[in-house]
Amino acid sequence: MAEKLIKEMGLPKSMANVFAARNITTAKEVLSLTEFDLMHLLDVGMAQVSSAVARISEVACPPYQTALSLMEQRVQKEEHGGHLPTDLKGLDEALCGGIPFGVLTELVGPAGIGKTQFCMKLSLLASLPAVYGGLNGHVIYIDVESKFSSRRMIEIGVKSFPDLFKMTGVIQEMAGRILVLRPTSLSKFTESLQQIKESLLQRQVKLLVIDSMAAIISRGYGHGASRQHLLGWHISFIKSLAEISRIPIVVTNQVRSQTHEEGCQYSFQVQRTEDPAGYDSHLVAALGINWAHAVTIRLVLEAKSGQRFIKLAKSPMSPPLAFPFNITSAGISLLNDIGTELKGAEINRIHYHGHSEIINFDGKGCSDKWGKPT
Repeated sequence: MAEKLIKEMGLPKSMANVFAARNITTAKEVLSLTEFDLMHLLDVGMAQVSSAVARISEVACPPYQTALSLMEQRVQKEEHGGHLPTDLKGLDEALCGGIPFGVLTELVGPAGIGKTQFCMKLSLLASLPAVYGGLNGHVIYIDVESKFSSRRMIEIGVKSFPDLFKMTGVIQEMAGRILVLRPTSLSKFTESLQQIKESLLQRQVKLLVIDSMAAIISRGYGHGASRQHLLGWHISFIKSLAEISRIPIVVTNQVRSQTHEEGCQYSFQVQRTEDPAGYDSHLVAALGINWAHAVTIRLVLEAKSGQRFIKLAKSPMSPPLAFPFNITSAGISLLNDIGTELKGAEINRIHYHGHSEIINFDGKGCSDKWGKPT
């Protein structure tokens, strides 16, 4: 706020012109001088100086706010901002209504855990009429790995909303509202984002899905500073899309391995193991710390002890919670609407017990701990 311009302070025009004539343009420059210094420098009376300093101080140094006033502002913002309900009662309650508008929501998890299933259900919900809990709008779905299935999405709709989907023409109408893009390269993806910015303003787009961010970034650059620079540009652009359009943006992310004795350290690799006691490893989200700070909501999908869980690992409105779930013909379904609160390392650790293998998304070869080529 110290760099805020004097001309934007709401001062009387005559006083603003006096500051401009003396080449004093920012609040910092005014507040670093005493009122006596300003009186002599500006060649005006003390009353005019005091009034101008009071106004500049008020704008540049806003007064404190109580926790109650902040809470009331947040409630107002949420009421005007809106949410996309996930149709998962416990999760929606934890998120104060569902996936929030105007911010990035991330789905993290290993391959095959259910991220795309979740995204297809959200796409369907956003296209549904408002009377069925939807947003009655269009969806842009960026399908990087060609995992989107229109047949599966329609099956989810028929099983979840049988009365609606029995009506003539509903399937065609809902499917027609979801635009699927499949960029073949990072440059094509970047072009798509720039075109999407125009579409969001011109059409009734109510949801943007990017499935998956890690996969498309790894196609352009392998590792290092160049990839982080590129990712930084995309983070800023996608966040601006969310803020300008005020719609929910959902992005999937992959996972990488962290072990005490990593044989290779690639940023986009997945470690899966059947014997956690014999092979000390766990998974964390890919794309790094800058990306983690950029997302407002992080949902982690994992498998532990034969059960799948959705973890609300990051949220400004809820403690970390875990909900057991199954994937049915109607999509993802919670087994319990009361989440289990998470603490410590379990918040960010991602469990997956399956076949022992490492998947490298940068296309480079590597061997697992047992020396098996992957």
